[in-house]
Amino acid sequence: MIEFRHLLHRNPDISGMEDFTSTAILNRITGYKPDRLVTNLGGKGIAAEFTGSDMGPRILLRCDMDALPINETMDIPHRSVTTGVSHKCGHDGHMAIMMGVAARLHKTPPAKGSVVLLFQPSEETGDGARKVIADSKFKDIEPDIVFAMHNLPGFPMGSIIMKNGVFASASSGIVVELTGVSAHASEPHLGNSPALAVAQIIEAFNDISRSKVPMDKTAMATVIHARVGEKAFGTSPGKGCVMATLRACSIEAMNFISRRAEETAETIAKAHKLDCRISWTQDFPVTINSGKAVNTVRAAAENLGLEILQPDAPFPWSEDFGHFTQTYPGTLFGIGAGIDAPPLHNPLYDFPDELIPGGVDIFIGIIKELLN
Repeated sequence: MIEFRHLLHRNPDISGMEDFTSTAILNRITGYKPDRLVTNLGGKGIAAEFTGSDMGPRILLRCDMDALPINETMDIPHRSVTTGVSHKCGHDGHMAIMMGVAARLHKTPPAKGSVVLLFQPSEETGDGARKVIADSKFKDIEPDIVFAMHNLPGFPMGSIIMKNGVFASASSGIVVELTGVSAHASEPHLGNSPALAVAQIIEAFNDISRSKVPMDKTAMATVIHARVGEKAFGTSPGKGCVMATLRACSIEAMNFISRRAEETAETIAKAHKLDCRISWTQDFPVTINSGKAVNTVRAAAENLGLEILQPDAPFPWSEDFGHFTQTYPGTLFGIGAGIDAPPLHNPLYDFPDELIPGGVDIFIGIIKELLN
């Protein structure tokens, strides 16, 4: 499984284009003889089902497949060969763990019911889970309960991090496009530049993070891109754009800051006599864990003697597994990647190989709790 992770790490695929990854998964998992194999699920997704001898519930275990548009700078034997793309979120490790679960289920199938191992594409853009659930082929493997795990740097190696209720925040990307009138740079008064409006919108979006939101829930706005005009020193610009990610740990807070962001941008644009077009992208719902699923993970972790940590507040990052927990009972939980590990999405992050056995064990423990 370590060799498999290194193979995936060397050949990362960006969201929605997981061609090498899906082929590598298919080539390996067919050797474990699943009872059902579904391909091209929600895009490049693959689902393998292992069935027990008696009737019982269907468990879905999900891992993510896509890499990030981050250049590999580490000098490691399995460094990415794809310029500008690398596995800096640890999805290569998640897939290796899930393949380890497949190997164990091949040797020892569940006593009853069935286990679906889902290799899901496009998690980083928020599209993957939604497209998998909407795929007509998913109806044949529709689960009774769902589980997913994510490695978490900053926590003790191999510890299990779990929480009832909201585990990960909602997020969505807002795109504000402003249109004025271009002019010669020597006569800017003859046009209508959006430059000042862009600056004011950036400042206003930053203020959202400092404002009060309903029920004292945490919310924030992060400006991730801004642009005014083109690189033409002879032209006063006529177009501008601001892009930001909004995050909140409740539906109410997310709706509040979304409305506030839209109203703020429109008010500023109107004051500057600019046309304003607002669109939204990369929508991640709140990930809400069910009590039954959390208790199942806790029992499995206790049986394995693992350290269990329970954060007081939801994590500020988002996960598209929230699409699953909106529809099915389930839980997203964390596994510690080391106190001193670089953070996720950092160019220096590399999934710790020593996490793979423990990751397999916790998923097998969940299966035993529910099906054996």
